[in-house]
Amino acid sequence: MIKKITAIHGMHDYLFPNTLIWKNIENTIENTLNNYGYQEIKLPILEKSELFKKTIGEYTDIIEKEMYTLLDKNNNSLTLRPEGTAGFIRAIIEHNNFFQNKRFWYNGPMFRYERPQKGRYRQFHQIGVEIIGLKSPYIDAEIIIMINNIWKKLNIIDNIFLEINSLGSLKDRKKYVKKLTLFLENNSHLLDLKDRRKIYTNPLRILDSKNKNIKILLKNAPKLQDYLNDKSINKFKKLCKILNFMNIKFTINNYLVRGLDYYNDIVFEWKTTNIGKGNSKTICGGGRYDKLINKMSNKKINNGIGCAIGIERLILLVEMIQSLKIDIKYLVDIFLIPMENNHILKKILVIGELIRNKFPKLRIITSYLFKNLKKQIIQANKYKSHFIIIIGQKEIDNNSIIIKNLFLKKQTIIPENKLIFYLKKIFY
Repeated sequence: MIKKITAIHGMHDYLFPNTLIWKNIENTIENTLNNYGYQEIKLPILEKSELFKKTIGEYTDIIEKEMYTLLDKNNNSLTLRPEGTAGFIRAIIEHNNFFQNKRFWYNGPMFRYERPQKGRYRQFHQIGVEIIGLKSPYIDAEIIIMINNIWKKLNIIDNIFLEINSLGSLKDRKKYVKKLTLFLENNSHLLDLKDRRKIYTNPLRILDSKNKNIKILLKNAPKLQDYLNDKSINKFKKLCKILNFMNIKFTINNYLVRGLDYYNDIVFEWKTTNIGKGNSKTICGGGRYDKLINKMSNKKINNGIGCAIGIERLILLVEMIQSLKIDIKYLVDIFLIPMENNHILKKILVIGELIRNKFPKLRIITSYLFKNLKKQIIQANKYKSHFIIIIGQKEIDNNSIIIKNLFLKKQTIIPENKLIFYLKKIFY
């Protein structure tokens, strides 16, 4: 008996017609990004491991335990990308593409070896947005306004909420981390083993804890906003004013820190409580990374900002609240049925290509079963076809075509030269 091979745990297949909603969401996002002047960039899935160790942060969860890393035949350490920004910055530096454009987007799978949960898997997909070389908080606001418009187009604006915060400069954070570490040391007996380890590696991540007891403890912890410099405070206030002016609702969450070390100043997340039980889930998150380019290059480009939309969670939310009405009553628009005859088959091929050229968005299938008509109609129904077109010798002799609506069970015979006109009446 042949052993059945299944997908890797946490990596999922997506089959038609479920891919229709995926594509619809992707098209909505990509069209909006293009509308704002963002240009697509294609990035490799596999990168040198040192890229992520240098940019993400040595003591983040991603670097310590979540990366899919392998050695190639030359013993080089390579990693399946766990996020997109590091690879994006590497590409911009490598191709010296700092001045041709400043706004980019990319789309594709990311990989993290973490515990699979609803909407977050070991292979997951993101659409990332990146901007380089612009420092005004107006560009931070543009990203938020643009993403907010995407939520409106997907009809989920009432089921998602925005949280923002300022992390200050890297210098501010170092001062704050010292104070926070001291506080956590003095209260380490109240922390679990996992969070105790973070005290000396990544104490900011404790601020984002979902543990209720730790949340109570943190109420007495030093506050990051007390350590921000005037420049960071003014940037943040300006962003808040712009968002208020644009009627975008938001909440200031002083515990929002994001999971990657390269963030500074403004950070943000859109969350929802409509997916699963318990805590809110992040659909989109991002922020400033002004010093990241300097870590990887001598170029004097000090400003960067980006965000990433999690596609799987977004799909779950859209499906949960049924915000998009995608008609999947018919999976095939036209099912072409030729009889088994060389002359008839050539005719149906010509007719099929004519329809496809005139109606490129229609889904058209040609049957090559060459069985009796009844069995082919059964097959058309299995495909969930809306219309069938039948051409036999009689139709060729009479320059006619049979069109049958399988849903209404109505059949029409039309002249062949009226076919395109008739289809326009049906579909448009």
